[in-house]
Amino acid sequence: MSAETGMVSSSQPRTLEAMTGHSPQPALRWGILATGGIAAAFAADLRTAGLDLAAVGSRSQDSADAFAARFDIPRAHGSYEALATDPEVDIIYVATPHPMHHADARLALENGKHVLIEKALTLNRAEAEDLAALGREKGLLVMEAMWTRYLPHMVRLREILAAGTLGEIRAVSADHTQSLPTDPAHRLNALELGGGALLDLGIYPISFVVAVLGIPLTVQASARLAETGADAEVATVMTHEGGAISTTLSSSRAAGPNTAVVLGSTARVEIDRVWYAPTVFRVVSADGTVLEEFDGRTEGRGMQFEALAAERFVADGSLDSDALPLAESVAIMGLLDGIRAQIGVRYPNENV
Repeated sequence: MSAETGMVSSSQPRTLEAMTGHSPQPALRWGILATGGIAAAFAADLRTAGLDLAAVGSRSQDSADAFAARFDIPRAHGSYEALATDPEVDIIYVATPHPMHHADARLALENGKHVLIEKALTLNRAEAEDLAALGREKGLLVMEAMWTRYLPHMVRLREILAAGTLGEIRAVSADHTQSLPTDPAHRLNALELGGGALLDLGIYPISFVVAVLGIPLTVQASARLAETGADAEVATVMTHEGGAISTTLSSSRAAGPNTAVVLGSTARVEIDRVWYAPTVFRVVSADGTVLEEFDGRTEGRGMQFEALAAERFVADGSLDSDALPLAESVAIMGLLDGIRAQIGVRYPNENV
């Protein structure tokens, strides 16, 4: 602590063992289902963490071979079924678009594989509940890949909240706003592909709000729909237990600040751009004094932390996340269902 400013400056530990609480020795053999951009980011971060990336599966053998060569993966499968039945794979990261999550995760679970499923967990709560039930029946991990929850700055934020440093939490505000392709056939705009800002972008601030304040008691949502009927902008105002208020904004048509604030009665946390990725935050007292600055920037995108957490949940037998329990992921899907009902968005291929 500086005698002049009273500020504590802290940063996340620089070794992987210190950051995660265990050494980066591979415990589970990972398979990646699909070969798109998010799958590539995940594979790169698995390599950063020294985890065992054993296989990849694609609908095309050529695509699987190219991905395997890029990330030095020993086995490449030309179908998702071949990946799911590979005896040298223990856990599968499901990286397909939202409408495929349910079927692809089910395929993996039915073949005895743990699953880490890219957010949003599914298209809706009914599909999420089905996967949760199947995971319980099989004794397997079903975990949403909301990677933000596992980043060093979010771990530190949870510690600060648990310590009561901010006093009574009065409000939370966060946005996820980007200028993304407007092509009607693009995944983000096509309803048949789960398109819209809410499931792709809005889930970040909504999951963040739930992490801090819990599932809301009331929800008011407004949206502007794109030409395809998918949501281009969505705003929410929600009330939570104890009277706290949250606001979120998501947009796929305009780039905003992408910052977040947790406002307490005695202090606040201001999370820098981009708040949902490895970044810096400050704890600021009511009189403006900076009490702490935490530097959570880390190597890579930061997806290795969710993978390491998944390995821990399997190793300790809990088969559930302490940062984002499966029941909470299911409840968030229900919350998103309710928001979509308010703004008039329904996917044509929902299994409900």
